[in-house]
Amino acid sequence: MKMLFTTMAVALPVATAFAAEPIPADLRETALATFKALPSTTPAVANNPITPEKITLGKALFFDPRISASGVISCNSCHNLATGGDDNLETSIGHGWQKGPRNAPTVLNAVFNIAQFWDGRAEDLKAQAKGPVQAGVEMANTPGQVIAMLKSMPQYVDWFNAAFTGEADRVTFDNLAKAVEAFEATLVTPAPFDAFLNGDDAAMTSEQKQGLALFMNKGCSSCHAGINVGGQDFYQFGLMEKPSADVLPEKDKGRFAVTNAADDSYVFRAAPLRNVALTAPYFHSGKVWDLKQAVAIMGTTQLGEELTREEVDLLIAFLNSLTGKVPEVVLPILPAEKATTPRPESQILGK
Repeated sequence: MKMLFTTMAVALPVATAFAAEPIPADLRETALATFKALPSTTPAVANNPITPEKITLGKALFFDPRISASGVISCNSCHNLATGGDDNLETSIGHGWQKGPRNAPTVLNAVFNIAQFWDGRAEDLKAQAKGPVQAGVEMANTPGQVIAMLKSMPQYVDWFNAAFTGEADRVTFDNLAKAVEAFEATLVTPAPFDAFLNGDDAAMTSEQKQGLALFMNKGCSSCHAGINVGGQDFYQFGLMEKPSADVLPEKDKGRFAVTNAADDSYVFRAAPLRNVALTAPYFHSGKVWDLKQAVAIMGTTQLGEELTREEVDLLIAFLNSLTGKVPEVVLPILPAEKATTPRPESQILGK
């Protein structure tokens, strides 16, 4: 399973009896050599000190559909915090009812990824926040139009002034991205797996511990490692056996489009597996809706072996231990717009 699941399902029950697998006495120590527990406080991000004022502003921007040209698409539209941090669609629906080219990754714990997007083209959440706003298939807006809209609302101006003190021009597209990043950095979901890593033996069930041992022994953790159980590096999808054309579309060569390096053909960021039980459908193509099927595909394509039914069940038991507690987010009351001429239908529908 050396690479990739990502982005409603609940934590999936296991129907079959688990195979009797021994639990190593040093399981925690072995796991800590590969994984890391989530922090108990909001993580720091590069070049963007996180403050309560930035978080307040970023939350409003995250939920505000007026950031889009149509006025109907917000960040939360595709990264819904109520459904695992994604939209549970094969690919997202954007401006003019267009369908995006890839499955939307979860925003939960995204702050811990080495880079953003399946191909890693954004170095951090600041850079990622700017992309969808300007993408024609997503929000289809421009920085100038967004900032003009924000400056027209005194409440937003006050929030920007409070969040970015000491700057001459505070309501900027760069500062919008920094505020969204600050809010998204708070979306951390501690799970039973973290409690286990921190010393609580009872946090994980026996089956989940067996699944963790199997996850490491099979080599899944070679790519799905680190604090986000993935998201730390890039790997070829189809390392041992190429998956079917619907799961791995021929025209989407992944990171190759970013680097133009032949070795990056069909290379993608290893998907972070936290909350994976909530984020169906799976893979960058969004073609697989069943987590058991996704695990089996990873066995053949990345490990080069057919996982048994019992092995799949144990691996899913471990993956369920990664389902964490989503922080409570109270929907913001967004600033009121001044009376303006309504957007024409052609703009809303993208005609």
